Amino acid sequence: MTNDRFTVISSDCHAGLPPDRYRDYVDPEHREVFDMALPMQKAVTDKFEHMFLVKEANEKWRSGVEAQLSGAWNYERRLEVLDGDGIAGEIVFPDGITEQNAPPFGAGLALPTEGIMPDLQWAGARAHNRWLAELCARDPVRHFGVAVCPLLWDIDRAVEEVRFGAENGLGGMLIPLLLTDEFEPYHHPRYNPFWAACEDLGIVVCFHSGPGPFSHFFGKGFPDNDQSQYPGALGVYISEVFFWTWRPLIFMLWGGVFERYSRLRASVTETGQGWLLPPIFRMLDHHYNDTFFSAKLGDYRSHLSMAPTDYFRRNCAIGASCMPRSDAEMRHQLGMKQIMWGTDYPHPEGTWPHTRPQMIDTFKGLPEDDIAAMLGGNAAEFYGFDRAELDKVGARVGPRRSSFSGGEPVP
Repeated sequence: MTNDRFTVISSDCHAGLPPDRYRDYVDPEHREVFDMALPMQKAVTDKFEHMFLVKEANEKWRSGVEAQLSGAWNYERRLEVLDGDGIAGEIVFPDGITEQNAPPFGAGLALPTEGIMPDLQWAGARAHNRWLAELCARDPVRHFGVAVCPLLWDIDRAVEEVRFGAENGLGGMLIPLLLTDEFEPYHHPRYNPFWAACEDLGIVVCFHSGPGPFSHFFGKGFPDNDQSQYPGALGVYISEVFFWTWRPLIFMLWGGVFERYSRLRASVTETGQGWLLPPIFRMLDHHYNDTFFSAKLGDYRSHLSMAPTDYFRRNCAIGASCMPRSDAEMRHQLGMKQIMWGTDYPHPEGTWPHTRPQMIDTFKGLPEDDIAAMLGGNAAEFYGFDRAELDKVGARVGPRRSSFSGGEPVP
């Protein structure tokens, strides 16, 4: 390396406009409906904020830092936060509850299918993607945009969105987690044109935690029902939410998607990887390798040339948002080449505004090459950043390597 700083990429950042400002990006034929739906969107977001963020605690956390949090849409403020955190590059997902800036018509991070009008959700997705393309174009070296793609409704339209992303500097497609059984799951050939388009155009398929079958946790009629009738619902939700994020990828691994499309890449972000992924790996390997136990179930693996975990290590990566020290210490179990650290800015559960000290707490004393890989090298390779240009930014804003020095602790 030519400098004494690490080049850092956050694998998990978020951006989105204040809801009323999406109007200019919505197709004209949908703007009248947008105007009617806007107050309802704000009301629903208020309810979700009260439940998931504890509105009073969120307001206290935001007090005095509103300007920095406006970096969710204000580009100059965003650069201030990135530079202050020591971040050279970022993967940019849509936002939602935190700054009341989810894309319209249900086209946000959760991409729900219940109570949704498909054409409108597509309109909201396109509005966000148009704006995101503008944001990322301000500095393509630093920003990797993940487009919103309501894949389930229309595969041909989804392929068109992949082409739009490729032509407009958006390198990823956020697709739904499949929370109901109304659509074919992701090992079905219905999705082959989409996988093929992503592979051909170098677009990463992205899954992000947060969505879940909310009626399972909070009851029917959520968020308007009486939550006192569902004690512990939030605890059930946070105990299961990561499972729903990993689930579609397991369908793809067993279904041979990465066998048929060997250059296709997929990432899973903010998913409790340290305590969840090793058991998933053990389960997948057991069912693939321990044929003495599984042979009686019939042939479910001859369409694969290697184990599901091998496809994962070849084709997939982990956005380890707000990564704790324990995850860093088990990095080889998780996959040294797969782990990509992230801040989750501007969400209150993220590392900002204490990113630099938390970063050091997580990685201090580990081998320098491992730190470099987890902080930025893995993400640079997986998402295809221009590493030479990004290193120039890292040399200016990145954390000093000396801040992480010290012997690796004995487990």
